[in-house]
Amino acid sequence: MLAEFKKFAFKGNLMDMAVGIIIGGAFGTVVKSLVGDVVMPVIGLITGGVNFNDKFWTMRLPKGAADETIYDTIEEATKAGATVMPYGNFLTAAVSFIIVAFVLFIIIKKFIAAFDKEEEKPAEEPKVSDDVALLTEIRDLLKDQKS
Repeated sequence: MLAEFKKFAFKGNLMDMAVGIIIGGAFGTVVKSLVGDVVMPVIGLITGGVNFNDKFWTMRLPKGAADETIYDTIEEATKAGATVMPYGNFLTAAVSFIIVAFVLFIIIKKFIAAFDKEEEKPAEEPKVSDDVALLTEIRDLLKDQKS
């Protein structure tokens, strides 16, 4: 059983997949930073300084709270016992997904294009000069005479 597990665990494809998963995790961290630290501040600047991570909707106020109660932060609302929907986090995740999907689209497109170029190149037969062609013809005629 141990030998069978060793054969399974150290197969080439499994190791390639493990490397891919690790690189994918690191890529996810980079994309998260790109979205959170670069893209969303620019979007916030365009929208007048709005920070989407702080956007939420109070679905239900805690018992005893006045109907006009407004919470400034998600933490304040949850600490008071309100039920909140932090839709800003979803917007950030959606932007992150779109960036990852676009980058993967570009990578796969380039990968497929590289393979298509390799397949399009047919093996060209070398051009034979006239004198080599004549010598080949003479050789073939001599072979035919011998047989």
